[in-house]
Amino acid sequence: MPIPRRDKWHSRLVSVLKVLLPLIALVLLSTLFLFSRKINPEDAIPYASVDVEDRLRDPKMTDAGFAGMTSDGASLSIQANEAKPTAEGGALKLVQGVLQTPDGAKTDLASGAVALNSAQKLIELTDGAELRASNGYVVQAPGFGVSTETTRVESRGTISAIGPGGQLTADHMVLSQQGAAGPYLLVFNGNVRLLYQPKR
Repeated sequence: MPIPRRDKWHSRLVSVLKVLLPLIALVLLSTLFLFSRKINPEDAIPYASVDVEDRLRDPKMTDAGFAGMTSDGASLSIQANEAKPTAEGGALKLVQGVLQTPDGAKTDLASGAVALNSAQKLIELTDGAELRASNGYVVQAPGFGVSTETTRVESRGTISAIGPGGQLTADHMVLSQQGAAGPYLLVFNGNVRLLYQPKR
């Protein structure tokens, strides 16, 4: 029985396409590689601008932070440029912090370094520390101990301060809540000396 002309044409077309299509694909792939520009490894997007070998030798984090709430409702946040793990919990460098009490008062903290003591629930600001209270006092001390459990900031060593009344020095300073529901006060004690400077 003779094959119809239409079926012959279809068979020939299929045979030709079987050869032609793979050739076209091969030509397209060749041109892809021929005309593709060379990749320069130096143009690659850097995933990190840190020294990997340095990080392996000396583990640390950058732009680290701590945030929490004390039992009396004050919010405490600490931000550091660099953090390193220690046996006590961790150490942070170039630190800035904010203590916001429920009465709306805001206290800014700053220091060269901070050590986190998880066991004692304490943050130790060291390497020269500064406290800026919303009542106008700016207090400088060798360091401050900041409790993460209750609102309490205590100076380490003698302090010098500038406030609305003038300049003062003291052996000790404490910022804390007076009683269970009392106000938050900045208290100076121990050889307090005030150089009164009235407003002009």
